[in-house]
Amino acid sequence: MTAEDRLGTYRGKRDFGRTREPSGRAPAAGGGAPRFVVQIHDARRMHFDFRLQVGDVLKSWSVPKGPSADPGDKRLAVPTEDHPLEYEDFEGVIPEGEYGGGTVIVWDRGTYEPLSHDRRGRPVDFAESLERGHASFRLHGSKLHGEYALTRFRDGSDGEEAWLLVRKGPARSDGHGTPDPRRARSVRTGRTLAQVAAQAGRG
Repeated sequence: MTAEDRLGTYRGKRDFGRTREPSGRAPAAGGGAPRFVVQIHDARRMHFDFRLQVGDVLKSWSVPKGPSADPGDKRLAVPTEDHPLEYEDFEGVIPEGEYGGGTVIVWDRGTYEPLSHDRRGRPVDFAESLERGHASFRLHGSKLHGEYALTRFRDGSDGEEAWLLVRKGPARSDGHGTPDPRRARSVRTGRTLAQVAAQAGRG
């Protein structure tokens, strides 16, 4: 399946004549380690969007409470539609009435290492490990570092599919736990949600 196919749901939900979100028509840059981004999204409900590059799209989950550096915190992660790779840079205001209307900032981003293995210790393709319902990876971000895992605990056959996002290993004490989303600043521009919204209003 191509990125064009995978982005059908994403594009079908948006009017790109109104929203400044990327349409995903730009060619994907090749090479390098796979990317990740965590965006704070002040929509109908405040939440964090956790996205991992898998091939030529960003696989995405809505994480209501955001990722945690504490292994004891099991964070609910609800899968959403695949997003284009250019979405890593998106920061701004999605117009009211559009899908996901609200303010978005880039809270963290960087690269990640796939760590999934089979029972014999052999590496497993990352996309395949997600399809099986469990994937481990190490984040190298500006704020998030270390090993995490996504585990599916509800397959969606009788309702909404759901996963858990969990930090593995010892807890970090470097001050980069889950932030207060209204005080958090963008790793890209240093702005808060309120500052992004105010600037968009002046524009």
